Amino acid sequence: MPQQPISAKPTIGDVAARAGVTKATVSHAFSGRRPISDPTKARVFAAAEELQWLPSASARALATRRANAIGIVLARDPAIIASDTFFPAFIAGVESVLATAEIALVLQVAGSRDAEERAYRAMASGRADGVIILDLHRADWRVPYVHHLGLHAVVLGAYDAPSPFTCVRTDDATPTVGLIDHLRAQGHTRIAHVAGPLDYVHSRVRAQAYLSAVGSDDLLAEGDFGAASGRDRTAELLARPEPPTAIVYANDTMAIAGLSYARSIGLSVPRDLAVAGFDDDHLSAHLSPALTTVATDPIERGRVSAQALLADIAGEPARHIELDCNRLQLRASTLTDPTLQGEER
Repeated sequence: MPQQPISAKPTIGDVAARAGVTKATVSHAFSGRRPISDPTKARVFAAAEELQWLPSASARALATRRANAIGIVLARDPAIIASDTFFPAFIAGVESVLATAEIALVLQVAGSRDAEERAYRAMASGRADGVIILDLHRADWRVPYVHHLGLHAVVLGAYDAPSPFTCVRTDDATPTVGLIDHLRAQGHTRIAHVAGPLDYVHSRVRAQAYLSAVGSDDLLAEGDFGAASGRDRTAELLARPEPPTAIVYANDTMAIAGLSYARSIGLSVPRDLAVAGFDDDHLSAHLSPALTTVATDPIERGRVSAQALLADIAGEPARHIELDCNRLQLRASTLTDPTLQGEER
């Protein structure tokens, strides 16, 4: 019995013929660049669905002059990215917005400034319509550079210089001071802080809040957000003639490593050493003892950043967005009375 010929892949011409319109009308219906009446659009979309036809990504890009993608360039050691749960949660928040809009995320890790510049140039050359700028530095070259390239952008963090872009900010200082106040209420007077890299804006904000609360940098140490640095800075602090009785870390990864080290040398947490983190890693509530920390809701940060970037691409003016998403989580790693565990604003 002879085989039936395999039907060819449907084309824009097939859709136009089925809907009784021109190919240009089909193109305009999908691109949105020309006004098409609702009944005509309905016929076009119905014909496309019947034929299981979709415009190609390249065709849509040509029609709209857009890449239909946004980008994120991360200038961090991949090992640090892998251990810091902020990034996958933040990206999940971004994707929750992009998936609905059927927009792709272009994620690139860059190991040097040259690599970062190349990544941003590639995105400005058609790879992405805009970018989210993370991990702000004190004198961040990326904001003017990305603006010079003509890319749309959203800046996540406390960027204090004049910015042409929307900034999404949170208050990291208040919960840091809240941690210090909480530890003092527990009887601690020698409170240390293991900061992230102090060239990062958010690390410096937390460190400055710590310094304003304790009045001295004697027990301030700088880590890199990785577990190894958390362990090493903890070992150095605890080896001092007058070691701290409490340590506040700039993220939970370093705090968990510090807690583990303290217990490995025979200290009891929190009796001998109170430990607090930042970011509320998904494991932090399940440690023994559970880790006091600051929940920062990276999913919400990602969602709002993506929405702000899409609004900017659509032509809305730049603005400042203040997110109230930091919550102090009091847990057993700092509490002499575990019944006091819970969330504080």
